[in-house]
Amino acid sequence: MKRLMLSAALLAAGLSAAQATDLIVTNAKVATMTKEGSFAQAVAIKDGKITAVGSNAQVLKSKTAATQVIDAGGRTVIPGLNDSHLHVIREGLNYNAELRWDGVTSLKKALAMLKEQAARTPDGQWIKVVGGWNEYQFEEKRLPTLEEINEAVPDKPVFLLYLYGLGFLNKKGIEVLKYDSNTKYKDGVVELGADGKPTGLLIAKPNAMILYTTLAKTGALSREQQVNSTEHYYRELNRLGVTSAIDAGGGGQAYADDYAVSLELAKNGKLTVRTSYYLFAQKPGKELEDYQRWLTMTKPDRNDHLFYANGYNTEGGGENLVWSAADFENFLEPRPDMPHEMEGELEAVLRLLVKNRWPFRIHATYGESIERDLAVIEKVNKELPFNGLRWFFDHAETISDAQLLRVKKLGGGIAVQNRMYFQGESYWKRYGEQTRQMPPIRKMLDMKIPVGLGTDGTRVSSYGPWPSVYWAVSGKTAGGLQIWQKKDVLSRYEALKLMTQGSAWMSGEEKLKGTIAKGQYADLVILPQDYFSMPVEQIRNLESALTIVNGKVVYAGADFGQYAQPLPPVQPEWSPVKYYGGYQNK
Repeated sequence: MKRLMLSAALLAAGLSAAQATDLIVTNAKVATMTKEGSFAQAVAIKDGKITAVGSNAQVLKSKTAATQVIDAGGRTVIPGLNDSHLHVIREGLNYNAELRWDGVTSLKKALAMLKEQAARTPDGQWIKVVGGWNEYQFEEKRLPTLEEINEAVPDKPVFLLYLYGLGFLNKKGIEVLKYDSNTKYKDGVVELGADGKPTGLLIAKPNAMILYTTLAKTGALSREQQVNSTEHYYRELNRLGVTSAIDAGGGGQAYADDYAVSLELAKNGKLTVRTSYYLFAQKPGKELEDYQRWLTMTKPDRNDHLFYANGYNTEGGGENLVWSAADFENFLEPRPDMPHEMEGELEAVLRLLVKNRWPFRIHATYGESIERDLAVIEKVNKELPFNGLRWFFDHAETISDAQLLRVKKLGGGIAVQNRMYFQGESYWKRYGEQTRQMPPIRKMLDMKIPVGLGTDGTRVSSYGPWPSVYWAVSGKTAGGLQIWQKKDVLSRYEALKLMTQGSAWMSGEEKLKGTIAKGQYADLVILPQDYFSMPVEQIRNLESALTIVNGKVVYAGADFGQYAQPLPPVQPEWSPVKYYGGYQNK
């Protein structure tokens, strides 16, 4: 009898340990996002998943001596943000080398940052501002002049990337690159002055290869520094409340070499944003060969993260499936026409991907491009039925209602981004004042097409998620231009849903993340202000007070400093990130 009692006691103890809650967040305004207006007080977490949501009293019933309890102090808790289109892996390799003007509110301050950074940058290194800004975010409402850039930094090379349209080199940069009157690019212009020499202005016409080719000549961080840079960039995303991102690949981002750093960190359990990545064809005319090779190297849904479910996954093909289908969103130039060979090249790649059940995404800005893309997609589907295979368009600013119907019939989705937040004024200057929402998100939602919200950071747009949310709930650009009609503006619930559960559809995880409910991944953000009631103009400057991924704290701000997780010091020592950080919302 005594032995039986002892066994029963041991069994009870074992069950208690198995059921013990790892973490409880209490005294919160928990936005469950299961439906509009659904709020709770507390959340319990076990083994990286949410186990209970309810009142403090209900959830605290699962507390044991081993349970960590975090008092939110009445703050709002939301699901972790999920950017459905972010060039996260590429930016990790470069973040520490870049001076970010994201969120800087005056050109005067931006130029001062440029000058200060030049003073600490060693000879032989570039000072680079690589996208994520525009002139309308500045009080001055204008771009820097070449004279101002040269005055700020006369003796070290400078390169500034402006959207996908312009690049700025100072005189030292021109000298280092040896650009002269004979420097030519197929789809771009090296502007020459009256003296026949380059002025420093680079103009994309229409695609950005002149800008990216120039950027590639400005040097790269060492492998050790890239590892450090990626850690710091992922922490920066955590600071802004991002817990998941879907990487859209990029030109010059070759698989598998340029994925080695993020893969190393994933295998070491150090990647703190769940990352799903699509593979981007690299060589014009050789795209089919790229995908044929990659089919032998990886497969969708293979997870290489040591600790997180769906922590570092191959997802599918795109956003660039074939180069001939690219319609570059440089609104400083007219809409480009895709070449006649596009259909044949796209069809061959789609057949390969669909046959092997690879999800795909495809970049398409204009309705004219989408019309041709859809004809190919429909042809392939007729002969090789998709049967639920996940696919979607990226961007789709001018997609028509008729085209949306065809997307819906094919079971597709749309990943939208706040590119018009940065380029709305440019679009209106070229095409006139618009009355139709771009992208037509309200129409997509009414038609029940899957929609995910993102940024398209880090070059044409900022990686900051909150300006994208702000754009969705205000319908305004960075400069305050009202580009959406009131009927099209999203509610705060709708916008947040698109940046959480909506984006999860793009990686097939809509049943696993995006709400705060039992069984969901334990990815949460405690906000310093209440997103649902704060003044709308302040939303773009939001960040996280505390970020939890897979049930563990990965970022803690000043109010929760006792939970802060240390990172190694920024490398190199002169990195702009060490002195300014990233997004300037502080």
